[in-house]
Amino acid sequence: MSRPLRAIIVASMLGLLPLAAAAQGANVAFGGLKVDSSLPVEIESDQLDVDQATGVAVFTGNVLVGQGELRLSAATVRVEYDAEGKAISKLHASGGVTLANATEAAESSEAVYTIASGSVVMTGNVLLTQGESAITGQRLVIDVNAGTGTMEGRVQTVFVPAKKPAKQP
Repeated sequence: MSRPLRAIIVASMLGLLPLAAAAQGANVAFGGLKVDSSLPVEIESDQLDVDQATGVAVFTGNVLVGQGELRLSAATVRVEYDAEGKAISKLHASGGVTLANATEAAESSEAVYTIASGSVVMTGNVLLTQGESAITGQRLVIDVNAGTGTMEGRVQTVFVPAKKPAKQP
């Protein structure tokens, strides 16, 4: 049995993951990264280049994207618009990507956020932290509408169980 699978099964037996998640691989809850993908998307950066012919906008330098309580930061974010050019279709982030809210954060080399489906695909040395627990892999697929996700590619994890209150004398 592989070490990552063994870690997931042990975590499941300790009550840290539901058994169904252990049987399916590295499927874990991302409730903290849940967001309503129909909310407005706000973007700020140091520079913006727009190509009207292709319908692409490229934000560079300290890019910060916000949607509800979800925040994405990166060196560069390329925005693709829908066929009518009225709504954002996809965000392609690269260069030190961080996706976070108040309780969870995921880091990777690149990320693609498809707004309509609420799908975020993070690739390249992905690190997800949830409180004191962490999980790493090469690809993380998050459904921000459902608050679920799957980590793939040599998954390694450290689960920190909840601390039990000290007994009172």
